[in-house]
Amino acid sequence: MKRIFSVMVLAMLVAMNAVAAGKKKPNVLFVFADDQCYKTINTLGNKEIKTPTLDRMVHEGVTFTHAYNMGAWGGAVCVASRAMMNTGMTVWNVNREQKNMNQRVENRQMWSQLMEDAGYETYMTGKWHVKADANKIFNHANHIRPGMPNQTKERYNRNWTPGQDDWSPYDKSKGGFWKGGKHWSEIVADDAISYIEDAAKKDKPFFAYVAFNAPHDPRQSPKKYVDMYPLENISVPVSFLPEYPYKDEMGCPKTLRDEKLAPFPRTEYSIKVNRQEYYAIITHLDDQLARILDALEKSGEKDNTYIFYSADHGLSVGHHGLVGKQSLYDHSMRPPMIVIGPDLPKDKKLDMDVYLQDIMASALDLAGVEKPAYVEFNSLMPLARGKQKKGNYDAIYGGYRNLQRMVRKDNFKLILYPEAKKVLLFDLKKDPEEMKDLSDVKKYQSLKKKLFKELLELQKQMNDEVDLKAVYPELI
Repeated sequence: MKRIFSVMVLAMLVAMNAVAAGKKKPNVLFVFADDQCYKTINTLGNKEIKTPTLDRMVHEGVTFTHAYNMGAWGGAVCVASRAMMNTGMTVWNVNREQKNMNQRVENRQMWSQLMEDAGYETYMTGKWHVKADANKIFNHANHIRPGMPNQTKERYNRNWTPGQDDWSPYDKSKGGFWKGGKHWSEIVADDAISYIEDAAKKDKPFFAYVAFNAPHDPRQSPKKYVDMYPLENISVPVSFLPEYPYKDEMGCPKTLRDEKLAPFPRTEYSIKVNRQEYYAIITHLDDQLARILDALEKSGEKDNTYIFYSADHGLSVGHHGLVGKQSLYDHSMRPPMIVIGPDLPKDKKLDMDVYLQDIMASALDLAGVEKPAYVEFNSLMPLARGKQKKGNYDAIYGGYRNLQRMVRKDNFKLILYPEAKKVLLFDLKKDPEEMKDLSDVKKYQSLKKKLFKELLELQKQMNDEVDLKAVYPELI
């Protein structure tokens, strides 16, 4: 409690000094998508998708091309990702804190509270899905949404025969994103625009947490967006499989909600339809981003605002025979991450490995807040400004339930499925699609053991209690 009090006092002194000097702290606009894979931005390599606003953001700022979500303790990966983002704690530590989240609120340890104590007016709209009352930890909150829009039986039981599918992403009677009559992404944009216009009239800097449910399923958008993506123009991922051989042991069985969004065995047609609707809702989201950025520009606040854009994780949508995000392949772990600010380079791409939750520590850095001891992630700002060349992490850790573990280091990735006693090893530089398993190749045996040792060390740091040594004694 003494440390918390000290941090609060320091934050207030910093805020008072800024006011005395006649300076306004920079605003922080955080825009958070849901289920958006890093492979969904046109200018970064996916020429099938239309993302003019995200392209513009890439050219206006710094893109971290290798940002990762650390993992999750359950199928709703977004819950873990958002809990980490709002507390600054790593995956297993914050999992243990789920029942104590109200105490963290009382102690003013949440991201928004730390920003408020540093002199910010705080605001949120859209998807929350964190075990804390958003109304209690933000000064203002609008349209606080659940983890995902309501689903319908028709979405889970589609007729996957071409020409006989009775599901339509632009049929408003299906509910989901259309519940209430107006698409949820448009409402989030409306809310953000209204708040920015209001905040621009005030002396206080603002911290706005703008969280879209898109492009999470049910992937619904107006007809014109779906029409942008004729099926004949949609490609199937090169790692497409009718069925992933370790799906059950890794925790992605046919009964998992996400995996029920396409039939087993997978068909190229069903994956193309899923990707068509995925691209369409992302392009619709992109248009809402344009509205928000235009409002920020019009408000006169853009030159004093740092913008962070990311998503809580990626999504398979047909890669490796999977549809959801419950895997440790890059398509499921890596979201896009873009940072724009008045003193940041334009059109710069950084490929060092970072965690997406570094955004929280970055915002605290910008706010002049001394990072509390419980915040386990690191600021991106020295990297973005070019003042630091080496990344903050020697290796990236990943975990899903007790069923998957991963370490990524020096462009190699080791994935373990303890229930199957399976080891996978990929050379990510030569094989970015993670298709060629090198785990049994003789020349890589020492590397495999070295990465396993690295993973054991990361487990200690993360308070990960899964006993990998008992499962893989041959790697010790």
